[in-house]
Amino acid sequence: MDLATETPMQAPIKGRDTLHPDGQYSRLAKWFHWLTVPLLFLALLTGLVIRFMKDDAKMPFYALHESLGLLILGLSLARLAWRGFSKAPVLPDHVPATQRRAAAFVHHALYAALIIQPLLGFFTTNAYGFPMQGATAFLGFIDLPKFMEAAPALAGVLHWMHSLLGWTFPLLLAAHIGGAIYHHAIRRDGTLLRML
Repeated sequence: MDLATETPMQAPIKGRDTLHPDGQYSRLAKWFHWLTVPLLFLALLTGLVIRFMKDDAKMPFYALHESLGLLILGLSLARLAWRGFSKAPVLPDHVPATQRRAAAFVHHALYAALIIQPLLGFFTTNAYGFPMQGATAFLGFIDLPKFMEAAPALAGVLHWMHSLLGWTFPLLLAAHIGGAIYHHAIRRDGTLLRML
């Protein structure tokens, strides 16, 4: 056998086993992902119903919505920090370049939205003159420092930005979930399994 003609062995794929043919994310990365899912669902749901609540019933919803947002922010920042220590498994060669680019765009957009949206919400309520204290304290009992004085004009702009970004979440989530289902049900590859 001529050693010069042998192809070099590929580096082993991180987390590859029979259940995860294309590798997998670390256990902590999976926890970050699956903890974010219900929090985001509840944050979107409470954000949608607040406007339909009677004024005397809105404060608990605001407190819950804002607390969920800050929990999502904390999880997202921790998740990004963890990615610095534990790199995500690369997409395998069988995934076409266009799908790689689409996946990268959706993932980056989701990360950005998960960080920017809670900050916009936090700044909005502060600009309206409702810091997370008392009836709207974080998790219902942790008063956060007052960030700024009431600024109604700024609050209106921030509220508009928060609402606009909020309406992009369903589109990003549809693209993300749709891509995962497409890979699992149609392409029948291991892309979805990387996060399970």
